[in-house]
Amino acid sequence: MTTPDVRLGSWEAVRLVAGREVATKMRSKAFIITTVATLVLLVGFALVMKLVSSGADATIGVTRDSSTLAAPLKTIAGQLGEDVDVRTVDEAAGRAQVADGSLDALVIAGADGKLRVVVEKDLDDTWRNALNVLAGQLVLNKEIAGLGGDPATVRSAIANASVDVEPLEEPYPYQSGQLVLGIVAGILIYMSLLLNGQLVAQGVVEEKSSRVVELLLSTIRPWQLMAGKVLGIGLVGLVQMVVIGGVGIAAALGLDVLSISTSAAVGTVVWLVVWYLLGFITYSLVFAALAALVSRQEDVGGVITPALMFVIVGYVIGISVLPSEPDNTLAAVLSVIPVFAPTLMPMRLAMGGVPVWQAALSVGLVLALIPVLVWLAGRIYANAVMRSGGRVKLIDAMRPA
Repeated sequence: MTTPDVRLGSWEAVRLVAGREVATKMRSKAFIITTVATLVLLVGFALVMKLVSSGADATIGVTRDSSTLAAPLKTIAGQLGEDVDVRTVDEAAGRAQVADGSLDALVIAGADGKLRVVVEKDLDDTWRNALNVLAGQLVLNKEIAGLGGDPATVRSAIANASVDVEPLEEPYPYQSGQLVLGIVAGILIYMSLLLNGQLVAQGVVEEKSSRVVELLLSTIRPWQLMAGKVLGIGLVGLVQMVVIGGVGIAAALGLDVLSISTSAAVGTVVWLVVWYLLGFITYSLVFAALAALVSRQEDVGGVITPALMFVIVGYVIGISVLPSEPDNTLAAVLSVIPVFAPTLMPMRLAMGGVPVWQAALSVGLVLALIPVLVWLAGRIYANAVMRSGGRVKLIDAMRPA
């Protein structure tokens, strides 16, 4: 009498495993706490940015005898990219306000035309430069008037003097809001790949060490178990990414923290989702295969670390280089390479200025790599997941069964 084949159909088996992972992970305290904590941090960050951006960079007082300095001081500060709130006060009141922190500095024009600046302890270099420029203008005005000229006419002529710059290639007009969005996108994609990818690896080892995998593989094939696990945890991460990205963008736009259009913000979330899916599938296949080589949770970190380093290196380069140099050549080249693209490319896309061909090439290369990883990871997983005890050598797991 022959034993009936109780194996499920391919996609039915994958669907059942994925459904089990989704149900388990979405009800877990870790998923709920991580999602809520991230949402709170994003909304809190948006509120802090709103409070910080709503005030002036500095509050400077001028004495009533020096009130004519208010306008040129604001002009000079604007040229240096600073926002200043200038207040006219009595000298005694101004000194008291500097002492209690209400004023960052008090500017006093002496009878000889020289400036004195009263500060609590020290003067910021930016404002020291601004006030030095102002002092230089006052001296220049005095000399021009002494020679019988009109200081206002000279200032106007100087202000209108400029250099015509002829670029061979038009630079992309990066905005500060886009740069901030790129940093946030990089952090989100990095954390998602890091956490959800490791969940896949830990799940593989948990089933292997508890011998549950032997029961599962009596009804489904190894590649079906691996694919279902990757798909299920990937869907959970996708839901988390959409919720966090959507709420974060809504909070930033609602509080008017990001000075970008709604379409650009929505486009960033879409690209974030696309690259999360591509990155998660790529790395989770690798993590699942590598995790099958070991039988203890303590060994998971060591076996997946080499692959994890690509995620970390891409993130570190992006977060340290792109904010100050969005068009960096090294970052642009690495963002097209499949192992670095999931962390670098979404950051560059959020910041803007990425040529269409680079975005298309990076997506195409990752899509081309995934079938290769499916075949390779499937072989390693199938050959190693049933072996308990010590660590299975990678070269042995890659050999045909």
